[in-house]
Amino acid sequence: MPWTEKDYPDAMKNLEEKTRNKAIEIANSLLDDDYDEPRSIAIAITQAKEWASKIKIIQANGDHQHVVPHNGQWAILREGNERVSHVYDTKEEALKKAKEMGKNENVRVIVHKKDGKIQDNLIP
Repeated sequence: MPWTEKDYPDAMKNLEEKTRNKAIEIANSLLDDDYDEPRSIAIAITQAKEWASKIKIIQANGDHQHVVPHNGQWAILREGNERVSHVYDTKEEALKKAKEMGKNENVRVIVHKKDGKIQDNLIP
């Protein structure tokens, strides 16, 4: 039985929303791998809490994903790093990937214009 954001096990009811959603995602994946429900729930909650702890550390450090111009292309740059992590031909491609990364890592995506100035500040 796949769980959703509106229909999930009682054991997940006291988790923060983002942590609960991650637990639901993990539990559903475990069910797909033929784990039984009780074991899927227990593993998913533990892993989701670990994920949330890592995310909180990242947020405390102020790390964000930046979409920046880079040698005629567009790159994703983790705040605090000097090297880009991904390079794309178009801003749209870079923004799509940065939003995905931002959502997975629970960090902001800061979008820059061609001149380097900040255009937008997104919370995926």
